[in-house]
Amino acid sequence: MRAIRRFTVRPVLPPALAALGELAVNLRWSWHPETQDVFVEVDPDLWESTGRDPVRLLGAVSRERFDELAADEGFLERLRAARADLEHYLTADRWYQRRVAADGGSGGPGPRAVAYFSPEFGITAVLPQYSGGLGILAGDHLKAASDLGVPIVGVGLLYKHGYFKQSLSREGWQQETYPVLDPDELPISLLREPDGSPASISIQMPDGPDLVARIWVASVGRVPLLMLDTDVEGNPEHYIDVTDRLYGGTSEHRLRQELLLGVGGVRALRVFSRITGAPEPEVFHTNEGHAGFLGIERIRELTVATSGPQLDFETALEVGRASTVFTTHTPVPAGIDRFPRSLVEQYLNDEGGATPGVPTARILALGTEDYAGGDAGVFNMAVMGFRLAQRANGVSKLHGEVSRGMFQGLWPAFDEAEVPIGSITNGVHAPSWVAREVFGLATSQGADGDADGTDSFWNAVDKVPGTDVWSVKRTLRERLVVDARKRLAKSWEKRGAAKAELKWIEDALDPDVLTIGFARRAASYKRLTLMMREPERLKALLLHPERPVQLIIAGKAHPADDGGKKLIQDIVRLSDDPEVRHRIVFLPNYDIAMAKPLYPGCDVWLNNPLRPYEACGTSGMKAALNGGLNLSVLDGWWDEWYDGDNGWAIPTADGVDDIDKRDDLEAAALYDLIENEVAPRFYDLDHDGVPTRWVEMLRHTLKSLGPKVLATRMVRDYTRQLYAPAAINARALNSDYEGARDLAAWKAKVKGAWPEVRVEHVESSGVGDAAEVGASLTVRAFVCLGALESSDVEVQLVHGRAQSDDTLVDTTAVALTLAETYDGGRHRFDGDIALTRSGPFGYTVRIVPSNGLLTSYAELGVVATA
Repeated sequence: MRAIRRFTVRPVLPPALAALGELAVNLRWSWHPETQDVFVEVDPDLWESTGRDPVRLLGAVSRERFDELAADEGFLERLRAARADLEHYLTADRWYQRRVAADGGSGGPGPRAVAYFSPEFGITAVLPQYSGGLGILAGDHLKAASDLGVPIVGVGLLYKHGYFKQSLSREGWQQETYPVLDPDELPISLLREPDGSPASISIQMPDGPDLVARIWVASVGRVPLLMLDTDVEGNPEHYIDVTDRLYGGTSEHRLRQELLLGVGGVRALRVFSRITGAPEPEVFHTNEGHAGFLGIERIRELTVATSGPQLDFETALEVGRASTVFTTHTPVPAGIDRFPRSLVEQYLNDEGGATPGVPTARILALGTEDYAGGDAGVFNMAVMGFRLAQRANGVSKLHGEVSRGMFQGLWPAFDEAEVPIGSITNGVHAPSWVAREVFGLATSQGADGDADGTDSFWNAVDKVPGTDVWSVKRTLRERLVVDARKRLAKSWEKRGAAKAELKWIEDALDPDVLTIGFARRAASYKRLTLMMREPERLKALLLHPERPVQLIIAGKAHPADDGGKKLIQDIVRLSDDPEVRHRIVFLPNYDIAMAKPLYPGCDVWLNNPLRPYEACGTSGMKAALNGGLNLSVLDGWWDEWYDGDNGWAIPTADGVDDIDKRDDLEAAALYDLIENEVAPRFYDLDHDGVPTRWVEMLRHTLKSLGPKVLATRMVRDYTRQLYAPAAINARALNSDYEGARDLAAWKAKVKGAWPEVRVEHVESSGVGDAAEVGASLTVRAFVCLGALESSDVEVQLVHGRAQSDDTLVDTTAVALTLAETYDGGRHRFDGDIALTRSGPFGYTVRIVPSNGLLTSYAELGVVATA
């Protein structure tokens, strides 16, 4: 029989235990062990059987147990302490508030609020609204912002099925299931109007009724996360399906999701501020291009909305750009959302589209690939992201370089190094990923557990005896082995094995064997099966009589990616081999819950992508913070922070065009490292049974990487380098919109006059053909600016090393000074530079636009060179 109606009955807590409900609905518990201890005390067995989910736990506790707890003074005291600690966390001044106070309490330069948009957020396993690295990064961003007091509000979607659950067939083929999530059983609440009715937003759809979405709110410490849900009574079925699952469906389905995230997300922010009194965001941050339509909705608000200032399009564009930050996360074009131009035109037409009144032609122009090699028939979400944001960044230094190369077509007049895409390297939220015992090593030496950004905290590891360090790592390895055996047994039972067949699992893995972890999406460039290039050599490493190795592997392939599924199947078939199955395991359904024991329990974290296709790759950061050593290709963050002593760099066969040959060479290098360096060092024990050289590497890893790989460092960087400057620019433009009008008019003037701008003649003196270090070069540049003023431009002397074809590399640009002005818009600019290095030297002169409200002289994409 099937129920004709389904609903969730929530528990009624005794008044003395009301604080349990408050603790359960603020997700800070997910990274605060002391709060988790309170829930464990409620019922240890239920805590485990409910998946360590406080909401489900409280729904499963008996009335009798609640009565016992309400009469237990010791428990009530601990509950009051946890409640008081949460209250202090939510209300006390933190880094951001102290930073503002140091600025005189004026509220600047930091923004009043920052809206952070992402299609997925990985906060905790009990809120499964994430698929992989992008979502985990977004979740860590919110949690770190909460710890720092940065006034961020997250914006995402609430997916009815979340991402899929992964299992394996008997043959090792990935299978997907999509369990239905009941919002009433999640740690979220419905945003309601003052009269108690659910708050909602609507979006106009072509040839149909408006799409309506509810707004759910999750409390991520101090940060509210708004999630839009279209499972609303009255929506047609195909509208209800818009928030069915992450990254599924047709192009049209994805476009609807991204319209809901971008356009609907801005509208949800307005409703949230109206109802709660929260400040309107001054800065908008889009985490990858999925939310790019937020910029179009903001233009609509400023141009055609009756409640807005009724600005012209160009002025509104400048207002939006000044306050928008765009972060790109992919180093490969295939990772970017590109929609048919005709489909975008259908959903964003002037009259019946999602942003009525905004000219369709202008919207399409923002996403068009109108550059060499582009496809005029598609709408590129990343291209629109760059054009709607004044500040853009990649997620590691190397990824910033790759991104500048990928998108140089948007700024074709400038060298790749000058493309205005910076970088802020990702970080991870230590309290979420570091084992309690690892923190305990530092605090046992008097270190402050809250001072994660200070050298004193990380240097405390030097004071911990090696025996204690190694004892903790052994404990964590054993915990991982126990967890992996349970997961392995469940997986085999789902594959159809009888329990009688699974006796061997009791001895699978060993808490005293070198443990290497590898967990990531099964995308081809991540090379899940590189370790299998020579199966017999891999087996020899796994079964070495004195220095054995064990591998724990996990990861999901996209449901439509049969190639990725085949990689998983190849790994599973090897791990099914009775000869080695006790040394290599594949654990299905990789998620936050699995990651919690995995990172601390591994001795080595393996990462072998095809360089340079790993944008950042934060899993190795989590391992490092738990005393794990990285064994990785120099890609993403590892290229930036590997120092020769905090792990191992897998040599790469750069320049080898044959992919198979390249994989063979790099696999051989990987085997050599494990056999000749990694395993011998792990098993080189002193008289106390401690591998002293290994422990020294572990200490160095924590000291050298600990302060760098933190999400708090990352969010501080975003705040200082992007959010605060964006707020300053936005205030300059938005106070009465005159600044924006002036900037738009200035840009139009510059672009209109630029065809007449040129360098007419350059003279130099001070050095001859045999120049020496220490000589001074004097340059005079005679330029024509046409209708522009000298203050509209900067005339630059660009110098550097000259290649054999006269190409300049390692360049430096020096502004020349206006010396004389002549009739007809002509001017002379002068300057001097000292020759400070020997070798081939070259220079040129160029003219670029100059305005204090630009973030880069490349922003307008125009330049005039000699």
